[in-house]
Amino acid sequence: MTEMMTTQAGDPGAFRDFDLSRVPSPCFVVDEAAIEANLKVLRHVADASGAKVLAALKAFSMFATAPLVSKYLDGTCASGIYEARLGREEYGGDVATFCAGYKDSDIDEIIALSDHVIFNSPTQKDRFLAKCQAAGVQVGLRINPEYSVGEVAKYDPAAPCSRLGTPISQLTPEVLEGVDGLHMHVLCEQGVDPLLHVWSAVEFKLIPYFKLLKWINFGGGHHITRADYNRDVLIHLLKDIRQKYDLDVMIEPGEAVALDAGILVGEILDTFTNNMNIAITDISATCHMPDVIEAPYRPAMLGEVDHGSTYRLGGPSCLAGDVIGDYTWPSPLSAGQRFAFLDQAHYSMVKTNTFNGVPLPAIALWNSVTDELRVIREFSYSDFKDRLS
Repeated sequence: MTEMMTTQAGDPGAFRDFDLSRVPSPCFVVDEAAIEANLKVLRHVADASGAKVLAALKAFSMFATAPLVSKYLDGTCASGIYEARLGREEYGGDVATFCAGYKDSDIDEIIALSDHVIFNSPTQKDRFLAKCQAAGVQVGLRINPEYSVGEVAKYDPAAPCSRLGTPISQLTPEVLEGVDGLHMHVLCEQGVDPLLHVWSAVEFKLIPYFKLLKWINFGGGHHITRADYNRDVLIHLLKDIRQKYDLDVMIEPGEAVALDAGILVGEILDTFTNNMNIAITDISATCHMPDVIEAPYRPAMLGEVDHGSTYRLGGPSCLAGDVIGDYTWPSPLSAGQRFAFLDQAHYSMVKTNTFNGVPLPAIALWNSVTDELRVIREFSYSDFKDRLS
């Protein structure tokens, strides 16, 4: 299993000096100072390019950081009614909502909560267009560029037969009737070059329609706050599109808001040998880091070494595949020992579940500059029970 995985890059940053015993286990710990550093980078991109930058709540929706996010970004993008409500209630600014399919019972509230409502198909757009226009809400249509730059097929919105977006080859003036803007999301934790390739493939196909539109939204997946991301190229691209086609431009980074800004602290529960060293932890891949199994990927660990005592880490659930990976410590492990996985603020936090009755990790906010630490939330039996009743 581990031979098939790639290790997720992670910069420990100030967490190198964080005392893991300061929080309950398991626990997500988010560095407020690291979040702010990322937000300053995103604000620079917005100011230099003239584009609007919206925080993707699907990747990071820890609303304890909402005042900080709102200070730097222009709003949020939501994937449905609950995220739209969270964006409106906690973050303010613009709320852009996209869902692959809207329910009749939700659409009135979604329209009331949103500044932009983006539809996946002309059929849904036509169905709800009058309601949007009556409410004065901007109408968007997600397009599929039919040009793939995805590195993993299951996360590639432009893969063949994708359910996401209207194929660009199907655009017509009639399809775009009542549409204020286009939404195009094709990236997944990528640099600027894939975006350039996609834009080169679709720009001339879209030129006939730009005069009908007010804006274009390039979605998320932009790893703008990564050290090797070429932000100057992105700024030039967004600025050029704005000026050349007289369009407002938006991007919706998610991972970039919280990149390398959080860890998941865990504890060793037991160790034994079965052809190799095994360690059971209170962190479950299945319940706390499902992307480890779904992607799959191998999360980087704080303080891992190349040579020493290697253990296969697994969670407490009954699922045989609840395995995180093989990791090496300088010396043998013992029950009660703390450890932490890096870069866990985005996606891991929003994907946790209580399968097997495994408790949810606590959530803590730390400031690496002031050393202030607040445990924002600890979960209990009622959080498991109430969702099943």
